[in-house]
Amino acid sequence: MGLLEQCEAAFGSPDLYCVLGVRREASPDEIRRGYRRASLRVHPDRVDPAAKEEATRRFQILGKAYAVLSDVEQRAVYDEHGTVDEEGEALRDEWDWQEYWRLLFKKVTVKDIEDFEKNYKGSEEELADIKAAYMDFEGDMDSIMESVLCADYTDEPRIRKIIEKAIESGEVPRYKSFVKESKKKTTARKRRVEEEAREAEKTKDELGLGGEDDLKALIESRNKDRKKEMDDFLAQLEAKYGSHAKKGGKKTAAKKGK
Repeated sequence: MGLLEQCEAAFGSPDLYCVLGVRREASPDEIRRGYRRASLRVHPDRVDPAAKEEATRRFQILGKAYAVLSDVEQRAVYDEHGTVDEEGEALRDEWDWQEYWRLLFKKVTVKDIEDFEKNYKGSEEELADIKAAYMDFEGDMDSIMESVLCADYTDEPRIRKIIEKAIESGEVPRYKSFVKESKKKTTARKRRVEEEAREAEKTKDELGLGGEDDLKALIESRNKDRKKEMDDFLAQLEAKYGSHAKKGGKKTAAKKGK
């Protein structure tokens, strides 16, 4: 099975640009960031043992797609003819794609996370993300708080004011689940996130510092009941930290009802 057929089978599209989540006119840097974002979601080190074989297969396919689009000549051939050189060195199965990935991307430190949070909070990007989360989850504040990057319970009053202002200005609709949220639900959310914060603080000294595994561990400790969403959060944080991602980008999460 050729690369394009592999892409369609694994990701639902034979289009290499679609598989990496970038536009056809993307710059080399955008393609690189798209590859990183996509590969973080299926990285074999970030899945349960039962899913490791499938994740490895998809991870390898992403590496091959990036190898084609990151090569000027191969990309030109693909753009013009819609074909790839299946015999090319970069598409050989014996390549160690995990080692290739590690060579491409630097490790992310805890300081990187802190710097990102400092620049992100209060930015236009965060503003767009909050509005997008409000729309996506139809005003469900539990989901909004889980979705917005770097948000903790101390940010809720600020995020609420941003949404209320957007409602008043007509930028977003009035969702009943937001404007008429019960006090019981608000209190339960605050208790839950405060407990998560205490647990995160308790385990902070036990975390090894210095790399991407640290980022994963930190997010897991803050969001221990949201494991299924963690990888997408990580991918978005990596994408935003490493580039000026388009405004309104958000962490993918299962949409909840009103």
